[in-house]
Amino acid sequence: MSSPSSPSSPHDIVRRGAAELGAAIADGSLSSVEVTQAHLDRIAEVDDAVHAFLHVDAEGALAAARAADEARAAGESRSPLAGVPIAVKDIVATKGLPTTAGSRILQGWIPPYDATITTRLRAAGLPILGKTNMDEFAMGSSTEHSAYGPTHNPWDLDRIPGGSGGGSSAAVAAFEAPLAIGTDTGGSIRQPAAVTGTVGTKPTYGGVSRYGLIALASSLDQAGPCTRSVLDAALLHEIIGGHDEMDSTSIDAPVPGVVEAARRGDVSGLRIGVVDEISGEGFQSGVRARFEESLKLLEARGAEIVHVACPSFVKGLAAYYLILPSEASSNLAKFDAMRYGLRVGPQGVDSPSAEQVMAATRDAGFGEEVKRRIILGTYALSAGYYDAYYGQAQKVRTLIARDFAAAFEQADVLVTPTAPTTAFKLGEKLEDPMAMYLNDVATIPANLAGVPGMSIPNGLAEDGLPSGFQILAPATRDDRLYEVGAALEAALLEQWGAPILDQAPALPVREVTR
Repeated sequence: MSSPSSPSSPHDIVRRGAAELGAAIADGSLSSVEVTQAHLDRIAEVDDAVHAFLHVDAEGALAAARAADEARAAGESRSPLAGVPIAVKDIVATKGLPTTAGSRILQGWIPPYDATITTRLRAAGLPILGKTNMDEFAMGSSTEHSAYGPTHNPWDLDRIPGGSGGGSSAAVAAFEAPLAIGTDTGGSIRQPAAVTGTVGTKPTYGGVSRYGLIALASSLDQAGPCTRSVLDAALLHEIIGGHDEMDSTSIDAPVPGVVEAARRGDVSGLRIGVVDEISGEGFQSGVRARFEESLKLLEARGAEIVHVACPSFVKGLAAYYLILPSEASSNLAKFDAMRYGLRVGPQGVDSPSAEQVMAATRDAGFGEEVKRRIILGTYALSAGYYDAYYGQAQKVRTLIARDFAAAFEQADVLVTPTAPTTAFKLGEKLEDPMAMYLNDVATIPANLAGVPGMSIPNGLAEDGLPSGFQILAPATRDDRLYEVGAALEAALLEQWGAPILDQAPALPVREVTR
């Protein structure tokens, strides 16, 4: 057993970033088994308080870690992250492991196949620690809509970790996993990253395969990395990205040079466009202050700060909450109690019809937020209302895409605060759907237009909680996210002297013991 001061103690291991762990495993100074076990110990230590995981697969993770160590010993080089463990959002199909999408209707379902992302993670030698908590079917901004209870923010256990992928970001922020997979339909990677002090990337739509993701809104969904550094996100992006013939929306092109861009981190001469429509009014004062300070840091590193107009962005929230429910009502129709998942019979009926079983199952299996959005989407698609609601929302989507195109003629990347506020209290907005939906005001435009986005932590607001800085780039130019993100990250690290998560008070890493 390692001593607390040993270079390979559990304390040291879980504090290291994924790139550093991958290098240590590659040179033999650490084994994948040792790294994986340290993270499993950390999960056992703190996850009762955080509830980042819905399922932990210790046996499978350690078996994969042993295989990674054997491959290294045989001289096989599978990836720079080979042997580094990862957590996976519970909306990604994993053969042999439960996949519930945070819903009671899929409780106990074990997929007979892997998502393409899962296949690529396994091929690259990353042990899967388990499946992370999420808002049911990714509908939410706080991970309070999970059928299995909320996740807690490692900065303050009484606060939300963001959503829908709060489990993935909380696992990374609590040092339970060095890497995680999230999905982003309207900000579900980036907003949790902002409120947990982590890095989250939504790649270009079609840049990462959606095959094997349980669909929420098929024209918006995109999987991506959750990490503690920009380089770690780039390394993971490189593994999961690229063309997949199993996904008809997959881009048939190589992954942009994201790792090289992250290592370079040079913004000299780059034009950085501030989107004024979603950078000022309605944002918490401390969030705005950190945003302005970040702009000055980038300017000091040679970037040119310009201001761009994107007037249709303010209509994005309304359009999104018609398009998403419409697509969700269609996608979730397959959960009908006939083929798999939960089946509940109506009370007091001896020989129920298929329709009665379907109605009773969907009533019992879906949570209130899912029902709300299904009803809204079905209404928007119904005869006589389609053109007035769904059709109009798609026209707004076109205007937003045009705003992006015009803005990218003036700037190489666009920037905004990621979320309007820092993490709010659990339960604070649960009964006010509109207040909850407003958390996505800055992140939604990227999903509507299909462009890539990233959030990196850029300091603490006046309440001592982290804020996020969002970077948006043209479609297929994901490398620009990493170039700017790495430059700002380096500037902030010089200013802070240590990573931002060192300042998180709720779950100090010193609590890890073996």
